[in-house]
Amino acid sequence: MKKIIIISFFTFGLIIQLIGQNNYSQTIRGIVVDQQSQSPIPGAIIKTIDTNPFYIAVSESNGEFNMGNVPIGMHNIEVQMIGYEQVYYTNVKITSGKELVLKIEMIEKVTDIDKVVVTAYKKNKALNDMANVSARSFSVEEANQYAGTWMDPARMAANYAGVMAMGDQRNDIIIRGNSPLGVLWKLEGIDIPNPNHFGSLGTTGGPVSILNNNTLSNSDFFTGAFPAEYGNATAGVFDLNMRNGNNATYEYTAQVSMNGLELGMEGPFSANSKASYLVDYRYSTLQVFDLMGVNFDVSGVPQYQDFTFKINIPQTKAGNISIFGVGGISKIQALSEDRDSDDWSFGRNDLDFIFGSNMGVVGISNQYFFSNTSRIKTVVAISGSQNTTRVDSSFANKPSELYYGDNSYEIKYSVNSQYTKKFNAKNTVNIGGSIDFYNVSYEDSVKRTDNGEFAKLSEANDQTMSLLQTYIQGQHKFSQNFTIYGGFHYQYFTLNNTYSIEPRASAKYSFGGNQSVSAGFGVHSQLQPRLMYYTKTSYPDGTSAYTNHDLDFSKSNQFVVSYDYLINKDLRLKVETYYQHLYNIPVEIKPSTYSSINYGTKFFLDRVDSLENTGTGTNYGLEVTFEKFLANNYYFLVTASAFNSTYVASDGIERNTAYNGNYVLNFLAGYCYDINTNNSISLNFKTVAAGNKRYIPIDLEASELAGAEIPDYSQAYKPQYDPYFRLDGRISYNVNFKKVDAEIAFDVQNITNNKNIMMQSYDPYSNQLRTDYQLGLFYVFLIRVQF
Repeated sequence: MKKIIIISFFTFGLIIQLIGQNNYSQTIRGIVVDQQSQSPIPGAIIKTIDTNPFYIAVSESNGEFNMGNVPIGMHNIEVQMIGYEQVYYTNVKITSGKELVLKIEMIEKVTDIDKVVVTAYKKNKALNDMANVSARSFSVEEANQYAGTWMDPARMAANYAGVMAMGDQRNDIIIRGNSPLGVLWKLEGIDIPNPNHFGSLGTTGGPVSILNNNTLSNSDFFTGAFPAEYGNATAGVFDLNMRNGNNATYEYTAQVSMNGLELGMEGPFSANSKASYLVDYRYSTLQVFDLMGVNFDVSGVPQYQDFTFKINIPQTKAGNISIFGVGGISKIQALSEDRDSDDWSFGRNDLDFIFGSNMGVVGISNQYFFSNTSRIKTVVAISGSQNTTRVDSSFANKPSELYYGDNSYEIKYSVNSQYTKKFNAKNTVNIGGSIDFYNVSYEDSVKRTDNGEFAKLSEANDQTMSLLQTYIQGQHKFSQNFTIYGGFHYQYFTLNNTYSIEPRASAKYSFGGNQSVSAGFGVHSQLQPRLMYYTKTSYPDGTSAYTNHDLDFSKSNQFVVSYDYLINKDLRLKVETYYQHLYNIPVEIKPSTYSSINYGTKFFLDRVDSLENTGTGTNYGLEVTFEKFLANNYYFLVTASAFNSTYVASDGIERNTAYNGNYVLNFLAGYCYDINTNNSISLNFKTVAAGNKRYIPIDLEASELAGAEIPDYSQAYKPQYDPYFRLDGRISYNVNFKKVDAEIAFDVQNITNNKNIMMQSYDPYSNQLRTDYQLGLFYVFLIRVQF
């Protein structure tokens, strides 16, 4: 397989060398709007500033613009409008196979235009103007170009300061020492379930993302003290936007990669309509190869497929309307008969393991403008997720018998609405709220070793509950250089009548034209995984009870101080320090080391009963980002994080959390060489060095006596696996034909084949500890054609 990839790669490179020096061009078009009010801005000047001559367009009365015949390649774009901050886009990539459609958001100036000139460089600002600390925007191009990201937003975010990946097999991320369960995923303004294939209920990660980079637009990522519009999260937020389909011409995408075989199409519904559609379908590449008889020598072949669509109907009498949806189904089967004796990748190798997961969300969004300064956006959606698991024993001398089974689902009906009023250039207010109505069913059981009977771990049939959230937030600009923000978030859970009131505040002061200091504070809270409320406690008399039913929200008070220095338009230094106090954390009523603060260390959620909200935790750290945006054909990103993460459970002892790695260092760099006018080659590298996870060691002597794994809880999370190190590389060719562009890329991940420890477990047959490792040397390929 590796030989096929390499031969294809260099054959492609040879072909592009033979292509003539045709000067291809493309169209840049889009809309210019006010960032706060989202109303169109007519008369804005959009100009390429690195071409000779300049290419110039002016936005029309509806804010739209069209700039034709722009040469393909990397370009810098400047946007000017009297009374607004200049907007500057650096190194925007133009290809022959796809029009570039931009939504340009401009910020109105506070001071007189003759006194100050301010430029907003889009690379270093969050899209959400209410965010002053711990926020940044990211683009699809970043997720595509960074080595080792698999075109996955979560894996890309692991390169940012304060963030680290939990492992190679999954895309769960640890933000500032917090559990991955504290991450909130939002899409088109609505909270969504875990958007990953093979994701378990209540978790936030998985091996393969259902979200498709080819359908996403620029989005925001928050790592702490986020604005009041975000609730039910304590670690971080992905606020993702889908792009609209092209409403002027039909475009197509065909792609083959390790993520799947993919086909996408978009275009207008008619020549006389501004409405557009965007659809994309993806099917597991490994499953296709398996059907063709190609053997990858793995325990189980992942089977999955996903579908994404968006219909956009702008400028109707009822406002701007869009209908969107994302969904995926996945299944994997690892049978004992197909596994080697030393293959424990799915647990004990004498077990048959079958796991399936489904996820989907469909919604309709309406944005209605009351005036040029006020609007309301409402989203109505239905989403759901499901897990099915079956684990059988498979001994040769007796028939198979069920060891564990699970069939659980969650369905959610959601309404989210936000009203925005921009009073003037200094003052903007948001008022909003949401209602999430849940219908859940949890049914799982495990065979007991003492009597051979099955015990139900969780049981909830057709149960309902609701989460109600509301907020108000506002921004005031004393001047062009000084901005304050304040807000309140409130949420109420109907299952047990618990609630949370959460103040948020931040301030930002800019000086010297390119430097700023910011400070932020926020109280944040999160529900427990809904499965936890229905974990059963069984009593000796045969009765049972839901002893976790009355659990409160987990809470986190977060403080952030930040310094940002834009050295020039392409070079940035940012330093941020933070402190987080976590409380109301579920721990066991009896003294123990257990705390839900460590949830997320496994592929599933532990069923632990008899919990109370008396646990605490502390996170603090320092983060540094030194970044050169892509310019003059190269970029680099250096991030360094030093942190400490501890917790106190019901035994009253302060311990490391499972995620207290203490440090993370990332270095990414890339260079793009233009072979000729139409073709280029890019080289990208990534290195990460980090403190590994902490763990509960295994008492080998006690395990031998019991014939099963016995943890040594007295040493919980004191030991730490050996430091994590990984080096990834990526090479890609890009070629442009007339109305067609193509890319072929080849990633080599973990180039040094470093053995990073994933976990240790007890082998009852050899009475020894066995060590499982993260991914070794691994190859990822991509072939994409757009036309």
